[in-house]
Amino acid sequence: MSRQPEEAPAIPGQDGIDRRQAQWRAELPDVDTSGMAILGRARWITLAARPPIEAVFKAHGLDSGEADVLFTLLRSGPPYRLRPTELFRSLMISSGGLTDRLNRLTKAGLVRRAAAEGDGRSLPVELTPEGIRRATAAFREDMAIEAAMLSGLSQDEQGDLARLLRKLALTITGTPPFD
Repeated sequence: MSRQPEEAPAIPGQDGIDRRQAQWRAELPDVDTSGMAILGRARWITLAARPPIEAVFKAHGLDSGEADVLFTLLRSGPPYRLRPTELFRSLMISSGGLTDRLNRLTKAGLVRRAAAEGDGRSLPVELTPEGIRRATAAFREDMAIEAAMLSGLSQDEQGDLARLLRKLALTITGTPPFD
């Protein structure tokens, strides 16, 4: 018969990861669970942060994949145009996945395919005026929500955390994230 983990009473300043680590220390004291303290929390934070962010996108008639495409085009600057290969490399998705997103965004009137100057074979993707408006509004709202989520940390703490996460990302992947 397996024993059910007894949920330890909550200790102020501790979370479920702390309780899980305590359980593992009791069960397998020779195993280092320090990775859980960081990666487990990173996963939990990502899962907790997604619903309010995705609600912003939904309020603007977008899903997160569509928002990624619009935001990538918007941050590229005027004329808000990129080749499909530049887009799918930046978004880290397959060309087929990008095609589906582009078809939905084109149908919604948020992007269009325009022939490149001097190259009739290439069809860059560019934001329409409505695409620029909607992407700008959704991004501003998204960043406001993310800032509110981080409001429990001082500016210095946010900077330290960003620096440490960058270092961790480079350690894990060996390359800068989203390069």
